[in-house]
Amino acid sequence: MRVAFYAPMKPPGHPVPSGDRKLARLFMAALARGGHEVDLACRFRSWEGIGDGARIRRLQALGEGLARRLIRRYRATEAAARPEAWFTYHAYHKAPDWVGPVVSDALSIPYLLAEASVSRTQAEGPWANGYHSTVSAVKRAGAVIGLNSADAPGVLPLLAHPDRMIALKPFLDVKAFRRSAGVTAAANGSLRDGLAARYHLDRQAPWLLAVAMMRDGGKLASYAVLAEALARLRHRPWQLIVVGDGRNRQEIEWMFAWADAERVRFTGLLGAKELAPLDGASDLFVWPAVHESFGMAILEAQAAGLPVVAGDSHGVGDIVRDGETGLLVPEGDAPAFAAALSGLLDDPARRAAMAKNALSSVSDNHDISRAIGTLNAALAIACERLRT
Repeated sequence: MRVAFYAPMKPPGHPVPSGDRKLARLFMAALARGGHEVDLACRFRSWEGIGDGARIRRLQALGEGLARRLIRRYRATEAAARPEAWFTYHAYHKAPDWVGPVVSDALSIPYLLAEASVSRTQAEGPWANGYHSTVSAVKRAGAVIGLNSADAPGVLPLLAHPDRMIALKPFLDVKAFRRSAGVTAAANGSLRDGLAARYHLDRQAPWLLAVAMMRDGGKLASYAVLAEALARLRHRPWQLIVVGDGRNRQEIEWMFAWADAERVRFTGLLGAKELAPLDGASDLFVWPAVHESFGMAILEAQAAGLPVVAGDSHGVGDIVRDGETGLLVPEGDAPAFAAALSGLLDDPARRAAMAKNALSSVSDNHDISRAIGTLNAALAIACERLRT
């Protein structure tokens, strides 16, 4: 099947790495590996993050104009080359889909929507147009693929039939990731030795890994919680490795100014091939996950056999099995975070058990092979519903 793909939040080719970009690429890969011909319909980014009404109206006009141009282009294309389905990944009030539903209606093709989020609190205010557009898109969709269980209460009431919402756990290409992470090499220490030399890390101390962009909102709040939690454990041996960059980097570095410089290493932004070995060689992944949807970095850490200490926010519990693959603590609670981390630092045997559980949990529940089957089923359902 020919599938037109669109990611209004962040296109798959965007220069700034993030979980959204990663999942957009993974969805395209899963659809292609499922036997479909996937075409990126457009790179238009509808996201507006500060509530600037004039810019929101301009983006809406651009999206609507783009939809008209795509319709003309597709209608001028021979039928055998036109899309047979439209697939949008991640739409919500700040990044609505002003393109896909219009094009799908014009071409009479099924419309599928993955990771839709609807919050009634946005029905009025600066993002009201984006909210109502997302509501309409959800109602139009032949299938809504839900990656985050926290989205279900907002989406399900909008569906004519509840079975139109299809659950899919966040996923990645587990085999490819583990090759990059060098999980086997980490076991005999060769990977860890090389990374210790490269990043000037204490080879003997437990390595704590945090991976996140450095920006306002939940990311900044998470770094603040992490800094406070580790300050409570300053008497303990540990080595923190922080991977990420952004406009708030100086402020975040200041949060850790109480620690000796060699205890906290800021690597800056790393590509996937550079980051994966750190996942494979570290001892714990630490992230408070304030206002986090679920966190692809948390999933990747577990794929490399890394136990997690994370905040229990939104969909994080969908990917971390509390007490089995890691520990979840109340969102934003630095003392609880410190206590959980301290307990695991004291218990290497428990960390080893969690590492083993994490490897099997990701293989069993979060591999791209599961996504391929779910997406093929969703496409079939959406096509059937359009016919009826």
